[in-house]
Amino acid sequence: MSVTTLHRPTHRDALGLLETAFGDGRLVTVFGRCTVEYDGRASSSLGPGDRLVVCKPDGTILVHTDEKRKPVNWQPPGCTHRASVRDGRLRIRSERSTPDERLDVDFERLEQVSAYEVNDRSDLTLTGSEEDLRQRILDDPALVEPGFAPVATERETTAGPVDVFGADSEDRPVVVELKRRRVGPSAASQLGRYVDALVEEFPDEGVRGILVAPSVTERAASLLDERGLEFVALDPTGGESVRSSEHNSGGEGSGNGGSVGGEGSGDGSSVGDVADSR
Repeated sequence: MSVTTLHRPTHRDALGLLETAFGDGRLVTVFGRCTVEYDGRASSSLGPGDRLVVCKPDGTILVHTDEKRKPVNWQPPGCTHRASVRDGRLRIRSERSTPDERLDVDFERLEQVSAYEVNDRSDLTLTGSEEDLRQRILDDPALVEPGFAPVATERETTAGPVDVFGADSEDRPVVVELKRRRVGPSAASQLGRYVDALVEEFPDEGVRGILVAPSVTERAASLLDERGLEFVALDPTGGESVRSSEHNSGGEGSGNGGSVGGEGSGDGSSVGDVADSR
């Protein structure tokens, strides 16, 4: 990989590198003190601050601060990057016409500008996905319960497609909802809607609903109990399954790590900039 880096460059020197890099389809990073203006479906302004800007060959631009994982502002793939020097500032403009949007980053001071010739054509291999969980169950249906027989995946209902639809050892219809990580009450409510939809198709046949996930929150466990729904603790990547009747609901983990504890919290990441609503 070839890299060109300028440390504390003048605006003109940085402009020369950026024009070449954008023309050659290089990945660009710029760090310095800047302001950010967005105009499009809404408008926003970000005052002076030290920020990292990443411009990708596919037209993506990301503006990062020193906090959190999300950019404070961004433009999606398909935009055009241009650089210029105006009023003593280096400007990077990213814009597109459908919809009509423009993002201007104006640097008053530059600490570092780098341009990379990147060669990355490898596809991402995702492990621990819901598809992994589905495949585990299809390969070994007894992970749900002994006698369970899958009949269809993504079976359509009036409430939406069911992850796995099957029958138990007594030939009762079973809805299996899969989640790849710890879930809250919304997953229990979703499963309940699927069960209600299938009860309309199979009246008086005792339709059952089973949520399969590594773990659930206490509120989710309570909602499952209220609705007469069931829970099986199962991780997408391995380990034995544990049914809710065997499950410790006091917060101590079971052997496979599936525990029902207090309400989980999200990562709390929020982006206040208007442009992030895109």
